[in-house]
Amino acid sequence: PVELDVCNLLAWNYWVAVGQRFRIDRSMASKTSSVVTQDSELVLFNDRQRAIVSPWGGSLRRYFVMESDGSETGVVWGYSGAKNKKGGQGDVLIPFPGRIAEGRYNFEARTYQLERNDREGPNAIHGFVRTLPWTVREQASDRVEFEVMLEAELYASRGYPFTLSVRVTYQLGPGGLSCAFAVRNVGMSPAPLGVGFHPYFTVGTDIIDEAEARIAAAGYLEFNERLTPTGRILPVSGTEWDYRQFRPVGARRFNHCYVQLERNRDGACIASLRNPRTGRTIDVVMDRSFDAIVVYTGDAIAEAPRRALAIEPMTCASDAFNYPEWGLKRLMPGATFSGRYGVSAR
Repeated sequence: PVELDVCNLLAWNYWVAVGQRFRIDRSMASKTSSVVTQDSELVLFNDRQRAIVSPWGGSLRRYFVMESDGSETGVVWGYSGAKNKKGGQGDVLIPFPGRIAEGRYNFEARTYQLERNDREGPNAIHGFVRTLPWTVREQASDRVEFEVMLEAELYASRGYPFTLSVRVTYQLGPGGLSCAFAVRNVGMSPAPLGVGFHPYFTVGTDIIDEAEARIAAAGYLEFNERLTPTGRILPVSGTEWDYRQFRPVGARRFNHCYVQLERNRDGACIASLRNPRTGRTIDVVMDRSFDAIVVYTGDAIAEAPRRALAIEPMTCASDAFNYPEWGLKRLMPGATFSGRYGVSAR
């Protein structure tokens, strides 16, 4: 027999309630799947984990693990309810992550102009899908698959005359949280494509300055005053931005796009965040589809600066639409580009 103390019994009841809530949400979703608002949310759970995701933007809003005493520890610094969102918390960044300088790019011998929607300068930023309602394709207690379409007819006037079918799947398992994407070109011409994600992570420090980070990358992009690349890749070796081994975040203002990723035997690149006092560590594991990582300390979030560290897996570097050698995908008609990153806490 398994003996449960009061805390664990309360925790067990809590997870039962979560499961009941999920089943209700699932039932409601099947009846009202066409009604997606900014406050629409689904709860995923598996063993000692819980995640909150949303079909609005296909976003990851929260991720928790349960401790032995029944308490929850936040892994992803996020929000519940659209009014509580800060910055780009949990956004999916497709068809381009990061900034495109002046919102202008050339592709297949043509010039296109995107909307300049960046508050930091006259640039385009982070694609289109983070402000769209997505369809819930499949659901289980520990898994959900979202889908959205980008139609050339709707986005040609906004500088992107290409048609893509986009799927993002979140799943909780023994190894933690995984996020998989699959983008298919369902149009008639090649499409430029980059994929990115914008989660913020916390290891329980009051501010991110008190944490330590490790970023397995040998270079980073030089940015100009408008936060767009100059075209130069700078080596991290011998600089304060070399985080290939754990070192304190401190007061450094990160808003850096790391490239030249270093990979393990499985081809994965790992970025980590650690609390030096408790030892709690978060690992973000990216497969070979990812060629860049943006690291950001959230200094521009006026109401909550430096509360968490954004570790943003990106399949291409910032402004890769103008520097295609930095990982831009030229997706042919009928082709699918897919990949996955995972998050584990220890």
